[in-house]
Amino acid sequence: MMQLDELNDKQREAAVYVDGPLLILAGAGSGKTKTITHRIAYLIEEENVNPYNIMAITFTNKAAGEMRERIDRIVGFGSESIWVMTFHATCVRILRRFIDQIGYDRNFTIYDTDDSKSVMKAVFKKLQIDPKQYKEATVLREISNAKNELLGPDDYALQNAADFGKKRYIDAYREYQETLRKSNALDFDDLIRLTVYLLKACPEVLENYQHRFRYIMVDEYQDTNTAQFVLIKLLADAHKNLCVVGDDDQSIYKFRGANIKNILNFEKNYPDAKVIKLEQNYRSTQNILNAANAVISNNTGRKTKKLWTAREEDMPVRFRMYDSGKEEAEEIVDEIIRLKRRGEYEYGDCAILYRTNAQSRAFEEAFVYQSIPYHIVGGVNFYARKEIKDVLAYLKTIDNAKDDLAVRRIINVPKRGIGAASITKVQEYADSRGISFFDACTEAEQIPTLGKAAEKIKNFSLMIRVFRTRLEDSGILEITQKLLEDTQYIEEIQASDEDDAEDRIANIDELLTKIQLYEEDNPEGTLSEFLEEVALVSDLDAVDEGDSRVLLMTVHSAKGLEFPVVYLSGMEDGVFPSYMTINSGNEEDIEEERRLAYVAITRAKDILAISSARARMIRGETQYNAVSRFVKEIPQEYLKGEVPIQRVRWDEVPSQGSKARDFFRENPYHANRTDAGKTYVPKKIVLSKGSDLTSEKPDYQVGDRVVHIKFGEGTVTAMEQTPRDIQVTVVFDSVGQKIMYAMFAKLKKI
Repeated sequence: MMQLDELNDKQREAAVYVDGPLLILAGAGSGKTKTITHRIAYLIEEENVNPYNIMAITFTNKAAGEMRERIDRIVGFGSESIWVMTFHATCVRILRRFIDQIGYDRNFTIYDTDDSKSVMKAVFKKLQIDPKQYKEATVLREISNAKNELLGPDDYALQNAADFGKKRYIDAYREYQETLRKSNALDFDDLIRLTVYLLKACPEVLENYQHRFRYIMVDEYQDTNTAQFVLIKLLADAHKNLCVVGDDDQSIYKFRGANIKNILNFEKNYPDAKVIKLEQNYRSTQNILNAANAVISNNTGRKTKKLWTAREEDMPVRFRMYDSGKEEAEEIVDEIIRLKRRGEYEYGDCAILYRTNAQSRAFEEAFVYQSIPYHIVGGVNFYARKEIKDVLAYLKTIDNAKDDLAVRRIINVPKRGIGAASITKVQEYADSRGISFFDACTEAEQIPTLGKAAEKIKNFSLMIRVFRTRLEDSGILEITQKLLEDTQYIEEIQASDEDDAEDRIANIDELLTKIQLYEEDNPEGTLSEFLEEVALVSDLDAVDEGDSRVLLMTVHSAKGLEFPVVYLSGMEDGVFPSYMTINSGNEEDIEEERRLAYVAITRAKDILAISSARARMIRGETQYNAVSRFVKEIPQEYLKGEVPIQRVRWDEVPSQGSKARDFFRENPYHANRTDAGKTYVPKKIVLSKGSDLTSEKPDYQVGDRVVHIKFGEGTVTAMEQTPRDIQVTVVFDSVGQKIMYAMFAKLKKI
């Protein structure tokens, strides 16, 4: 017999409310899964509902598995008749039985993402669509969006008939869908779209499932898209016994098509709906919840709720501002080590959260240097990412062309028309002559079977040799930037229009930052020494897989998880929220980012440590950004440490130029001062951009002798105005030529 006394008052109210539409607004850590499983048990044991008539839908296989396990344990006999599965699995089961009624065979194939890409590649070829003008990934995304809005090829064509720019999309969608049809195949979006089509086209099929599923429950309702909304509405319309569970404050998947209006408008779609709020949190301390409540209350598009806890122990949320991103990573890792040594927490109790995957690099290096085991959730190690391995392979080839593996990796990256067959011929030639693969490339014209590829291979080898010559007079950063420019590597990523293109470019920017930091710390360091350091950092063999490991992840990856200790890093405007979000001017985008911050805060159980950096190097350039607006939204009484918002007198703030830069670098958030009752919130300051910050010209010119704080004395040999700043070339007496931006260099005329 189930025990309702295990539930709190609101959970119990939700569990026993069985007739009619029900919206359970379940705040973070409020025990929603427990409520759902007890509700199912109550239906069976107290209301005598046949398990056969119950359906529970989740979003992930993992969530479905966990719910199935709990239901089996509580319900016992008969629980196997309950449908507990994902949206896609539900649709597959329906389609396997009835899809023949809409013209498909029941033994249809399901195409995954790679299959869809292959089909689209063939579509482009057949329709002679120029891949330079239209990107396969863009067209596939457009088709996916159309299917999520339940638009088939004809509906999509009708909706976009007046848009000449969409003509090729219309043609591609038709051909793509026809190809799938001929193959009796469905992609993931078709599974839901065609199920909806089936239910609408075949009333007897719809009536069959409406009769069966008298009680329907949907988890994570805030993440549903239009097609999923319609599917559920169709199935529930006969009995209206629809229970949806979700938290609009945790709706963070708009980029995947999630429509937050589905949960916000539930009462509009079901006027008789009962709304029950689960606000008691069983995870976090009250101060953590106070911080979360304060942040999310700034959103206007939400259902009002306020999390609270009965936990007695409590400590303030900690906030600290570090001088740099590097210091932030090192200090956080040191603190985790101290927590472990004091026996307070294990490594596996600690998680570091950040906005983008690129931010993991500094933490990874700090962990490896300290020999601390860690694991990246939902991603790969920084130095194992394709774009990073590609750029490093170029640098390895420039440094040591005998590294055949590196040369073979990038000989056709970006694509330069050198196919696998040509690479094999070069390798065979190298083997027959007993020379390296690169040396064979330099002799490409002597390989008779290469044909037209010989010229392309020769040009590749010439480019590498030119860069090797430049290395004698240029720094590693300069070489890498020029390499990216000449190969147009970043442009190719942008042109691919893949979903992760922005993240991949951010990773390259972070590698440039790593190189800049290396050169600052090692003025005499060589490319070989840099590559050696990177190789040691990326060698994770020493990590004991058996140890509990610190977890690193983006906030998106952390949704649904919880940790005793959470470090929320990089909390600066321009990082979290991102520049793109801030500059979009769309308040809905800001609210989505704020929901993401809310999710991050509510992952913490015992300790939440929020951090930012006064200066953060991005793309090899130092930027000074304000503390994130989301941190500023937390009342100071809930925080311990440095105060994120300070008041300063207006007349104390320089208006522009280097004086403003120096003021905020030295006093970015100084202690509260007497003021005129106004708060000054500094805007983003990027030292390499912006007319105000570069308006003061250096007092030196070409031919002058100057001194640098690290490199010593030297002679200015060139000065060039760029959109970012004045680029200065100096030949230093001790370290040779360096090229730098004037505002970074702080050169003084002798």
